[in-house]
Amino acid sequence: MYFEELSDRLVIRESGTTMYLLPWGKDAFRFQMTKEASMNSEDFALRHKPEGGQLEVTFESVDMTEPFYHTPEEREENASLGTRVTVKNGKITAEIDPEGVISYYNGSKLLTKEYWRNRNRIDRFATPLRIDARELKPIMGTDNYELTMRFEAYEEEKFYGLGQYQEDDFNKKGYTLELAHRNSQCSIPFMISNRGYGFFWNNPAIGRVSLAKNIVEWYARSTKKMDYLIIAGDTPADIEELYTASTGRTPMIPEYGIGFWQCKLRYRTQEEVLNVAREYKRRGIPLDVIVIDFFHWTRQGEFKFDPHEWPDPDAMIKELREMNIEPVVSVWPTIDEHSENYPEMNEKGYLIKSDRGNCINMTWMGNTTFYDATNPDARKFVWNICKKNYFDKGIKCFWLDEAEPEYGPYDFDLYRYYKGPALSCSNLYPLMYAKGFHDGLKNEGVENVLNLVRAAWAGSQKYGVLTWSGDIHSSFKAMKQQVQAGLSMAIAGIPWWTSDIGGFLGGDNCDPDFKELMARWFAYGAFCPIFRLHGERSPYKKREQEFRDNIRLFSSGQDNEIWTWGEEIYEIMKNFILIREKLRPYIRDIMMEAHEKGSPVMRPLWYEFPKDEGAWEETCSYMFGPSLLIAPVCEKGVEEITVYLPKGANWIESRTGNTFTGGKWVLAKADLATIPVFIREGSDITVY
Repeated sequence: MYFEELSDRLVIRESGTTMYLLPWGKDAFRFQMTKEASMNSEDFALRHKPEGGQLEVTFESVDMTEPFYHTPEEREENASLGTRVTVKNGKITAEIDPEGVISYYNGSKLLTKEYWRNRNRIDRFATPLRIDARELKPIMGTDNYELTMRFEAYEEEKFYGLGQYQEDDFNKKGYTLELAHRNSQCSIPFMISNRGYGFFWNNPAIGRVSLAKNIVEWYARSTKKMDYLIIAGDTPADIEELYTASTGRTPMIPEYGIGFWQCKLRYRTQEEVLNVAREYKRRGIPLDVIVIDFFHWTRQGEFKFDPHEWPDPDAMIKELREMNIEPVVSVWPTIDEHSENYPEMNEKGYLIKSDRGNCINMTWMGNTTFYDATNPDARKFVWNICKKNYFDKGIKCFWLDEAEPEYGPYDFDLYRYYKGPALSCSNLYPLMYAKGFHDGLKNEGVENVLNLVRAAWAGSQKYGVLTWSGDIHSSFKAMKQQVQAGLSMAIAGIPWWTSDIGGFLGGDNCDPDFKELMARWFAYGAFCPIFRLHGERSPYKKREQEFRDNIRLFSSGQDNEIWTWGEEIYEIMKNFILIREKLRPYIRDIMMEAHEKGSPVMRPLWYEFPKDEGAWEETCSYMFGPSLLIAPVCEKGVEEITVYLPKGANWIESRTGNTFTGGKWVLAKADLATIPVFIREGSDITVY
């Protein structure tokens, strides 16, 4: 093993492999590895190197005598020396033993260590299994590699973050997770460990991570190099701030993003949109945003209002703005083979390609292919059409749906992008999709960009991405899963997040159980970063005609406004909209904190109270900013729930005014009109 100490990195060479250990800010290392003649220059999400950081490298000789030489004479006769390298950067230290195994420390505390199962002469417990921690295996017939990175597993270790998965547990220890986007799944491979470090797998390739009891293993199916970031921090906030400084931070949210968003599948005509907006205003209920969902267009890929049902969108948008309501329009990346833009986009290479067979990505409502958002010219092409047909009419916020993209089926080895094979870069798609609209809006002078996007990767936040959790089910089980999903996205660096209040699939407006679910989910939604009502609400309304001009038409779900479910639910929902309005100054402050420091808007209890072991165990409640503890009711038919209050603060139950010391469980009132909210003592906030 050969070491070369440069001004900005330690270079390690061994048997045709080159590795870089770089300081990344003052408390982190970026590790890269290649078997090529030179290191691939792609930075992926790590485009922003934080200020500070300097390597302190020391070399020392180490006795590598075989451990099975038992007597002093045997050891002396067979003695050999190796070199241990210690590399320090602020709080983090990497120790490279003479066999090349890397361990990471914060001071004397071991954070994690590479997993080696080769016979190691300085480790008497090593085994001859020939399992290396770092593997780049060439894929025959290509110039890419199959990549595996292995770390030791620790029994007490917990892992949080990693994006959005529809699972029951916030702590992902014991999970194997696919590193790929799907409808309701966002892969963002950054996590925080309770051992005091953050880890980011800087690779957009399709793969998986296994956080098993016996091993932690990261895997990419096809890539050029290994690239990861490891951060040491004394608090989770230290780690999160350096990670978001490295991948970018969200803009300051526009004011309309703070209030209530009305949405449904779908408002079919401009008159439906205006009637709903007028009714909110007539009732005196604050409404910041109304969303115009999919199939308002002529054909998929034409990006314009259908004049049959939207005869005067300019007048509609003008009236909405006079009511101080922000209109949002859905855009899909699907290009119908019969659309007016398909021939040019296909000819210019602006569509995703297939390595085998015909490239039809979806057959729902027409044969469509996704446009290639990794191609900068394709992004500009789509934006220019949307600018003409939407932005120039007054639309400044877009709903970028199908952002995974939602292949049917997800045969990633079939598809090819401008950036390369889908296997090696597919997770970049939602990032680039958002970038196209972000850059277009910025070029038109929009200062604080916000777009609703159904997937995200590391760094998406800097493009003004608001993610939501996709087409989830209408059930208490799904609602509870969204609590951990939102917190996991927050830790992964995405502070703007929401779910479809009430769920998307399966809600029956006439079912009493669904009405109860709506009340509970609406209360939870009021304390999410974005407060947005949406859902398909079966059965669909009957449509007079199925086709017009040989184009299949899409119908609409049942009503989905707050007065839909009866007077009792209406009053509950109205009250939570008014509570959200009362909290607007507080929410504005925590949104600014997200912008300036990368702090999550909704955050785990342990983010504020990292020294409280009980806070690391609790996953059913969360902090909304630094001062409000929220305990969503995710079960049917309950009137009270137990809530854990962290050590280090006193807590005021907002509904009753009762004060409790932290570090214990309390029984909280939770009737249908109440979500338990506890205020950190010393905060000048009222909720109820």
